[in-house]
Amino acid sequence: MAIPDFIRDLRADIGTKLLWLPGVSAVVLDDAGRVLLGKRVDTGGWSVIGGIPEPGEQPAETAVREVYEETAVRVVPEGVVLVEAMPPTRYPNGDMCQFLDVTLRCRAVGGEARVNDDESLAVGWFARDALPELDDYALARIKKALDAGPTWFHGMAEAEAEAQT
Repeated sequence: MAIPDFIRDLRADIGTKLLWLPGVSAVVLDDAGRVLLGKRVDTGGWSVIGGIPEPGEQPAETAVREVYEETAVRVVPEGVVLVEAMPPTRYPNGDMCQFLDVTLRCRAVGGEARVNDDESLAVGWFARDALPELDDYALARIKKALDAGPTWFHGMAEAEAEAQT
């Protein structure tokens, strides 16, 4: 993932200390129900498309921008899939970040899937039953998006169960 200029500026002041950041992930589906995935340069693995909002940018705007920048596919956000604080991550350069991820289900409305920037090694559409190897992060988001149930909030199932007792 490319480092936005505003984060480079912050890092100049705080060094590698933990930085709390918003993140947006997009689970993109086409009319055939296939899932759009990108093979990331930084990890070499397949994943859903995502990125960091620019200052003042709304999550849906971030999803639309990131999907197009990385894959050349145009999308329309249709719903919030989940909201979750991710565990802190330390990058090879020493930077520590913790992301609050908002995952959106998006519908593809145009464009041809292709590598469209320097963040992806490959881009492709995958049938639900033919997904490549994915980490738990991506699999959970795809499953929630395909279920099309209510928005999932981390820890709320336990809170709901406790409230009913």
